[in-house]
Amino acid sequence: MTTRFTRALPVALLLCLGFTAPATGSASAAPATAATTCYGGAVTVRYGDAVEFGPYWTTSRCTDINMRVIGGTADYVNACVKFAKYGTCNHWTRVGRGWTTIATDVLNDSKFTVPAGVPLEGDDAVMQIAF
Repeated sequence: MTTRFTRALPVALLLCLGFTAPATGSASAAPATAATTCYGGAVTVRYGDAVEFGPYWTTSRCTDINMRVIGGTADYVNACVKFAKYGTCNHWTRVGRGWTTIATDVLNDSKFTVPAGVPLEGDDAVMQIAF
């Protein structure tokens, strides 16, 4: 009994002082929170719930506004960016299943909406917008 106590005392003392043994194995230590990328901060929207999405405000995560179709019956949508400052669309862009830039070199903290349309009546689309 005395031997167990004698062996456990130094371990307990080190734990109380905040010392821990390094983890073993092949896993590398990862930061507690990963930085959000441009696409990692994307919002998901559904055509049919609305035809103009937003308002949103541009961020420092992206220098452009990007969009892609991720679901639904439509293979693509037509979309534009309407900045609140101007009130009109920049230009209409065909957006498919891959990321497509719909506005370039945007200033941070600019208010905008994204009007979108599907190619055929009755189509629906689930999209992501990254900004």
